[in-house]
Amino acid sequence: MDGKPRLYGADYSVYVRIARLALIEKGVDHELVPVDVFAPGGPPAWYRDLHSFGKIPTFEHDALRLYETAAITRYIDDAFDGPRLQPALARERATMNQIVGLIDAYAYRTLVWDIYVERVSKPRDGKPSDEAAIAAALPRARTCLAALSASLQPGSWLCDGDLTLADLHAAPVMAYFVKAPEGRAMLADFTLLCEWWERISTRPSFIATQPTA
Repeated sequence: MDGKPRLYGADYSVYVRIARLALIEKGVDHELVPVDVFAPGGPPAWYRDLHSFGKIPTFEHDALRLYETAAITRYIDDAFDGPRLQPALARERATMNQIVGLIDAYAYRTLVWDIYVERVSKPRDGKPSDEAAIAAALPRARTCLAALSASLQPGSWLCDGDLTLADLHAAPVMAYFVKAPEGRAMLADFTLLCEWWERISTRPSFIATQPTA
């Protein structure tokens, strides 16, 4: 496979960033093609040919076209040389997949939309925060952080041992969450997760994928 992979999306997107982190951690040269789903009128018409639902990211490599970030990152890990991002053992891989599912099903909506967007993004745009939505989200956020912390050991990654896709899926969500004062205060209650956040947020791949706006 000699074709240069293309990733379609915007750098502000949690899920685009997850895919970019995987590409960079694997050392894969790639192209980021800008697609802004929040642009007036939505994404450009041609993008519907790549993603039936008009979401981001979409990934192309030679004749392969993928959407859904978990599928993209697993393909990147399997198809390219570089450090493995998925555990070899079945139990550890199951733990990784559970964390990825936790991020998608519970943490993303709660930590990003219900807390970051309400507390940080809306006021920045001159809109009022929905205090009731934030208050309702805080217990769910604590449950998410507790679940992420459950398997952590001092100095470990989320699946112990080496960095995996679990860490790459969790990091962009946490990056938005801690921009809210409630997020920073809550994270401080989880010592091992704080230590994990310090490790992942200072990795070169994470720094290289900081949103431009």
